[in-house]
Amino acid sequence: MARIRIDLPERYLLTVALPIRITDLNYGAHLGNDALLSLLHEARVQLLRHLGQPEFDPATGLGHIMADVAIEYKGEGFYGDVLQIQIGATDLNKYGFDLVYWVHNQDGREIARAKTGMLCFDYNTRKLRLLPEAYAARLRGETA
Repeated sequence: MARIRIDLPERYLLTVALPIRITDLNYGAHLGNDALLSLLHEARVQLLRHLGQPEFDPATGLGHIMADVAIEYKGEGFYGDVLQIQIGATDLNKYGFDLVYWVHNQDGREIARAKTGMLCFDYNTRKLRLLPEAYAARLRGETA
C-alpha cells in the first residue's frame, strides 16, 4: 500500500509551541488525529498573523481556503507534551501555496509531518484570487 511522504522544506518561517491538552487525547491515551489537525490549524493562524496576512478578514471577505491536507504520523504525543511546530511554505503558485509542518515534542522526538494546500480566496465572490507578490515574498522568507 502506498504511503504519504512529506518532504521537509529548507527554511521555516515560524515555530509555534502548543501544549497537548487532556481533551486532545483519544481512547488510546495519545494525541488524536483530529486534535493534531486542530493544533496545526492554530499554528497556521499564528503563522499567517506573523506574516501580516489573516486567515480570514471579515472586513474585506478575503482570506484562504484549504484545498487539501496530508499527515504523516511519526510518533505518539501525550498529555503534557509541548509540541514544537515548525512551519515553512513551499510550492508557491498563481493562487496559493503549501504549508509544511514539522512537529516534535519538547524532547525533540518527531511526532508528525503535515502539509496543507492553501488557496487565496474571496469569500464575497466565492472565487479564487491571485496570490499577491508581496505576500509571496514573505512566504519565501524574503524581507521587505
